[in-house]
Amino acid sequence: MLFNDEKCKVMHFGYNNPRVNYEMDGIDFECVSSKKDLGVEISEDLKWDNQCKEVVSKANKLRGMIKQNFTDRTKETILPLYKSLVRPHLDYCSQVWNPHYVKYIKLIEVVQRRATKLVESVKDLHYDN
Repeated sequence: MLFNDEKCKVMHFGYNNPRVNYEMDGIDFECVSSKKDLGVEISEDLKWDNQCKEVVSKANKLRGMIKQNFTDRTKETILPLYKSLVRPHLDYCSQVWNPHYVKYIKLIEVVQRRATKLVESVKDLHYDN
C-alpha cells in the first residue's frame, strides 16, 4: 500500500511542543489544530467543545426533521424515532469524548428535553353518561 502524503496532517500536542515542521519526499505536511477521525473531532488542546457542539447540532437537526415530518406525536411514535435516529448521534464514541463536564452534559440534556416536548400529552376523555 502506498503512503498518501496529501492526506497526512500534523497536530502538535502540549504547551512546550517545539512545533517542528515535518516533511516526506520534499513535501511538507500541513499543521492543523483539529482533525476529524472516525467521526470524532480531536483538537490540539484535547478539549471536546467542537465535538460536543457538532453532535448536538446533528441531533437537533434530526429532532427538527422528526417534528416537521411526523404529525402523530404520541409516545409510541416519537420514542422509537428518537431512539433510532437521534440517540445514536449522542451516544457515538461517547466513551472517547466522555461528556463529563457540566457544560457538555447540559448541551446534551437540552436535546433530550426538546425531544420529550415533542410528545403530545394524550389525555383520555371520559364522558359521564
